[in-house]
Amino acid sequence: MLKRVLLILGAMLAAWLAYELIIFPDVAVLAKERPKTTAFMEQRKKQLRKAGKSDELKWQWVSYGNISPNLRRGVLVAEDNSFYEHDGVDVEGMKEAFERNWKRRKLTHGGSTITQQLAKNLYLSPSRNPLRKVREYFIARSLEKHLTKKRILEIYLNVVEMGERVYGAEAASRHYFGKSASALTAREAALLAGCLPNPRVMSPGNPNRRLRARQRMILSRMRRWGVLLERDVLTEKKPAVETTTATSTTDTAATAPVTDPDMPPETETETETSTDTAPPQTDTTATEPPGATGSQPVDDPAEPPPATTTT
Repeated sequence: MLKRVLLILGAMLAAWLAYELIIFPDVAVLAKERPKTTAFMEQRKKQLRKAGKSDELKWQWVSYGNISPNLRRGVLVAEDNSFYEHDGVDVEGMKEAFERNWKRRKLTHGGSTITQQLAKNLYLSPSRNPLRKVREYFIARSLEKHLTKKRILEIYLNVVEMGERVYGAEAASRHYFGKSASALTAREAALLAGCLPNPRVMSPGNPNRRLRARQRMILSRMRRWGVLLERDVLTEKKPAVETTTATSTTDTAATAPVTDPDMPPETETETETSTDTAPPQTDTTATEPPGATGSQPVDDPAEPPPATTTT
């Protein structure tokens, strides 16, 4: 009897694995092609139609170079400060999230990396089902295998939800600020990055107290060490003819003081969603492109120079 049960369970497991292999997405095509839609967008359209409303969404694709460095850094310090160190899954982050959830006796933290969030947005659902988390894990690893970090971040910033019916950096920037994503200031970028955990509740169009607190937190982190998060993994390696050590400079988008009427600029008020541990500094060699600054969009941003963090 026991043997029969084990055989049945084994057959069911084999069938499930075969099914997963069949429906596993071909993420390699994303290296050259833009996603035409996402699972999250289609789910939202379905909800709107069910409610008898128009299913029109605001979404406009833009290239990586046309997204302000302010927003790129803001999203990194807010959502995944170890983005360049992990292979799609941050084991330490997941461990910390599990411990917080265990203490609170409810699922409030997912510990998901930007790559995991992209996998979920593109192919899965917001469900916290354990099987969905397993699929998310393998898709995230596949994304990291087939795409560069720059491409992963580019797709994520183009498809992530940033408000009711608003998806991606360009649509959000035009909807809330009436400008292109390339022109976002540090403060505007921090507001958009701050809404990501729950953009329908923390709407950039009508910021509540929690979103304002997250905005100040993100600005503080961007000033202190956000510039360290853009590294040479964001650009294609070019044949080295002659390399020179770049001199240390100050990135205006990441270090310039930002005045906030509600709070002194150097005060951080919220640490709920992620830890505030600066990434380790590394000695790198880079060549600064002529005329490039941290506040202007570029088509192929070079690696920023190492900066000295203060505690």
